[in-house]
Formats: sequence, structure tokens, C-alpha cells
Amino acid sequence: MKKLMFFFFIAIFFSSLQAQEQYSTSSERAAENLKEALRNYRIKEYDRALEYITDALDRDEAFIEAYIVRGQIYEARGDDSLALDSYKKAISIDAGFFPKVLYSAGLLGLRMGQYAQAKDYFRRFIGKEDIGPIFAEKANKHIRSCNFALEQLKDPVPFDPRNLGDKINSEHDEYWPSISADGQTLVFTRLIPREDLDEVERKLKQMDEGRKKFMKSLMHKRQEDFFISHRKDTVWSKARNLGPPINTEYNEGAQSLSADGKTMYFTACNKKGGKGGCDIYYAELKATGWSDPVNLGAPVNTKHWESQPSISPDGQTLYFSSNRDKGKGKKDLWKSTGQPDGSWSEPVNLGDSINTPEDEVAPFIHMDNKTLYFASDGWPGMGNLDLFRTRKKGKNSWEEPKNLGYPINTHKNEFGLIVNSQGSDAFYSSDRQKGSGKDIFRFQLYQEIRPTPSSYMKGKVYDSDTREPLKAKFELISLDSGDVVMESYSDKQSGEFLVCIPSNNNYVLNVSKKGYLFYSDNFTLKGIHEVDEPFRKDVPLDPVKEGERIVLRNIFYATDSFNLKSESKVELNKLYQFLEDNSGLKIEISGHTDNRGSEQYNMELSKKRAQSVYKYLIDKGIDHERLSYAGYGENQPVATNETEEGRAKNRRTEIKILGNL
Repeated sequence: MKKLMFFFFIAIFFSSLQAQEQYSTSSERAAENLKEALRNYRIKEYDRALEYITDALDRDEAFIEAYIVRGQIYEARGDDSLALDSYKKAISIDAGFFPKVLYSAGLLGLRMGQYAQAKDYFRRFIGKEDIGPIFAEKANKHIRSCNFALEQLKDPVPFDPRNLGDKINSEHDEYWPSISADGQTLVFTRLIPREDLDEVERKLKQMDEGRKKFMKSLMHKRQEDFFISHRKDTVWSKARNLGPPINTEYNEGAQSLSADGKTMYFTACNKKGGKGGCDIYYAELKATGWSDPVNLGAPVNTKHWESQPSISPDGQTLYFSSNRDKGKGKKDLWKSTGQPDGSWSEPVNLGDSINTPEDEVAPFIHMDNKTLYFASDGWPGMGNLDLFRTRKKGKNSWEEPKNLGYPINTHKNEFGLIVNSQGSDAFYSSDRQKGSGKDIFRFQLYQEIRPTPSSYMKGKVYDSDTREPLKAKFELISLDSGDVVMESYSDKQSGEFLVCIPSNNNYVLNVSKKGYLFYSDNFTLKGIHEVDEPFRKDVPLDPVKEGERIVLRNIFYATDSFNLKSESKVELNKLYQFLEDNSGLKIEISGHTDNRGSEQYNMELSKKRAQSVYKYLIDKGIDHERLSYAGYGENQPVATNETEEGRAKNRRTEIKILGNL
């Protein structure tokens, strides 16, 4: 955006030069050389253009227009330092000749990390007449960034990046890392030499003229492919090319792995069947390898630029960057929600709490499903793209983004950061080691910018009778708030699942499938629970038939009381929904105790507890003819009463299927 704004200023300047008959030089030959330089600049003959500019300045060293054009040529070649020197010279001769060069010099200074000098140029620009309120606000925004950067330089944050080594990194550029929830699978993008230029040329001949022209503009001797590595203990395997059908002669990049590592969302540009220049695709890992990529289609993909996807840990929300219509700025962050039929909802803009009039790109949603990292040049920062962190406050509301600080952010572009499940380590790409190109690094996040640490549970869902794998729905629900934290499904082929579980909360896990009794469990994760200690559990689901039972593990009562605790509502509502989905089904609600206390007391307490559940369901609208309740006291233990663990299992509420009305 900053460079585009400069080009806009220079376009105005060039137009004025074309209309001019008088220049700041009295040398006709210098003026002619400037015109020749402009002609060569327009056809990108930069070296030839510089020759004419040099000759013009040799003839008149006070030729202001020539210094401005020379600066533009240097900037087009990527020589920022030389470009800034040229603008400085023009400003020193007459700062009022073309005031917007002050703004452009400020942008270059900010981009090069020369914050004090950049701030001075922006202030001088604001002091000029007739710059207009829009550019005055932009200049003030950049001054805020300069002030922010100068303060950050005084108080750097902890930062000690470590190269992942030659198993991951090579002599080529590596970037866009993505990692599975268990930290065992790493996929990244590598820029490699093309070995199939003849084949690409052959396919180009078969393309229509529009796509052929676009592809030729992208033709280089290198292309982007995905590489994958697996970690055993603390050692990464030698990265290997992911190969077809995902890797093709096109560029593939900016990928995001699902929590279980079995689905990958990624970006491909100008691919056959695409909606526009760049679209989002996905592929699934099967027993035989990766599936053919599938374009996500409308409404996610449009004729505009959609890229840099990040899939939520439950697989239900896709975050991405796009310059589509109705955004807040040039590139905004959007989200789309998965639907029961496999489609995606109309994308929703993440709003003013994140998006600015400038660019927001490279989103990464953490495994806690509420902490989002992204890159922006619209919020105050160190210059160019900086990395930020924000957290969900509501359904579509976010905290004000926090800059990750210097030296994580610098005057260069920083983006493409991901964070492991524990929230302790980040991975990103950098060219900080001279001579090795872009490599992938790992560093510890300081405490203030960490997400909520997350663990995970993995296992398999199967039919308890046939042991056939099942596709079932998972819901991880906060006991405290009743909110659904994660939703996911087990794999329809293998029954395998991986559910992320953020720490510092108490959860109900509900597993359900039509035609089966639901399964429930609970997790107490107050405090920190490390991802290195995952939960592993296979879940057998019982078909709905007479005599089958469910232990309601998340029904809670006060000690020696039949009053239901508020935390019980999550489970009770699941039971209500089960009865609604299986209309006509009759059940018995039974209460059970351990053997502490008298037999008569335990019998009465268990009956009253079962009655409390019965009354809750009646009040919710379940027909009383479908319900009965009974107390069995200590007479039906499922474990020993000699240990606290055994007694806890015996204190339970169950339902039993009695049949149909």
C-alpha cells in the first residue's frame, strides 16, 4: 500500500511533467534527457533511463525533476537507499516544489527503519498547504507508527529465534509453515528450481490467450511446492516433496493444516477451474495418499483475490485474506463457517476491530479457537507488515490487536507466523541469516502474547456391537458458560478423531450420532495442561435398543443433596435433545450412590436425585408418559467402594432404554 501510494504521487508528477513546457532547469539538453529517461522508464528500461538522468544532472545539478524521477527509478529497481538519497536531494533544493515527495521520503524512511527521519518528513508534509484531509490523516497515522517504533526500540521484547536445521531448510527459500495439533507434522512451502520448463511451455500452448498471457508473466525458473516433515521425539525427518496431485506445475502455497493433519487448505493462482486469479483449495489425506485438490468454490472464492487460509481447530471456521468487495480496506480478514451439507457460508468480514483501510493478511487461528495472529500495515507498527495478536470477545467481536513488539517485528515485512498447541513456541520464516535465503525458525513466545495452552484428545469412535468405525459429532462444551468451544467429526472411514482442548477450563465432551446413545465425559483443566500429555480414548457408541444404558457423567449435585448444580444443564440439555430426536422413546432415570451412609438414606437420596432429572425434563416439555425414575441406592455398584475413585464411579445418574410408547 505504501509503495502504491508513492506510485500515485509520481503518476501525478509525471502527468504534470508531460504538460510542462518549462522545467526547473535552463538547460534544454538536460530537459530533453529527462524526457528520454521518462520514455525508457515507462518500458522498464531502467538502466537506460538512469543514463539519461545522470547526463541531465551532470548538465544541471539543481534539476529538481530529475532527482525525483531518479528516485522513482531506483525505487522501481528495489534500491530504497539510493531512492531516498535522490528524494532528499530534491527536498534540499526546494521542499515546496513537489510537496508529496516529503510523504514519499517518509514512507521510504519508515520502510528502512529510519524512524526519526521519517517522522520529520511526515511532519513537514503535514505543514504544507492543500495536501487534503485524507493524506493528512495518512501522514498522522505514519507518525504514530514512527512514535511506536521509537518506543519499541527502547524496550525490546524477548526473542531468540533458532533455525530448524538442514532437515527442514535448504539452499532454497522455505516459508509458510503449518503444523498439526500434536506437533508431529510440519508442512511448508519451498521455492524450488523448475525442472519441467519444456512441459510447462507445452501446456501454455494449449491455454487460451488470456490465461497464457498471465502465466507467461509468472514464468520463472522457480516454482512453489509443498514439503512435509514428521517429528519423532524432538527430531524432524528429512523434508520430502508432497508430490502430486497437490503439487503441480502451478504455484501452490500459504497452506493450513487441520488439527489432525488430515486436511489441508491452500492457495493456488490461475489454476484451471478457479474463480479468479488466486483461489482457496483443499485436499484430504486418505489411506492411499492425498486426494485431488478441490476448489472451495463460491461463496468463499470469487473473481477477486482469496488467499492465506487458516482452518480453526474444530474444522468449522475458515479464516482467510481477500480484497473482495465490501471490505474495510485493500485486503481484509474474513471468515466462513462450514455447513452440515459440506458447503461454506457467505464469508463475514472480521470488522473494524481487526481490519483497517490498509492491508490485513496471513491469519492464523490458534488451537484454543479464540486467539488470532495476523499481519497488518494498517495498525501502528515498525513499518511495512507487522505481526499482531487478538482474541475473540464474542461471536464476531475481537480485542484490539496487540503488536508483538520489536525485534519480532522490524521495518521489514513480517508475516506467516504460527504457534504450537501449547502456546509456547512460534514458527516463522525469515532471511535473517545472510546467504541462506529464507529459512524457517522457531522461537519462544513471551508470556504476554501467548494464546491459551491447548491439549488434545485422540482416539477412535466405533459401534459397540460390530466394532465398525463411525462418523460421529463431537462437541466440547464449557461447563462454566455452557458455550460450545469446539465442534468436530470423527473420520467416516477410520472413525479416528482429534479434538483440541484449551486449558484453564472445565469441559463436557459429548459424542453423538443418530441411531446411537450419546456418550459424555468431562475434563477438569483448570490451570495449565501440557499438550505433551494428551488424552487418548476410544469411544464405543451403543445402538439405541431396549435395555441399553447411558451413564450421565456430567450431572452434578451438591454434597448430600438432590439439588442439581448449574453445571448439570449442559448434560441435561443433551439428554433433552436426545429424547427430542428419538420421539416416542421411553426411558428410566436411575440414581445410584456409594456405600457411605445408611442403606435407607442412600436409597432415598438416589431416588430424589433421579426425580430432579425427571422434573427438569418434564419442565422442558418431555411427555411424562415417556419417563420414569427410580433410586437404587448402593445396591448396583459398578466399582469397588474401598477407594475414592471407585466410590466416585458408583455415585452416578443413568438412563435405561425401556422401549417405545
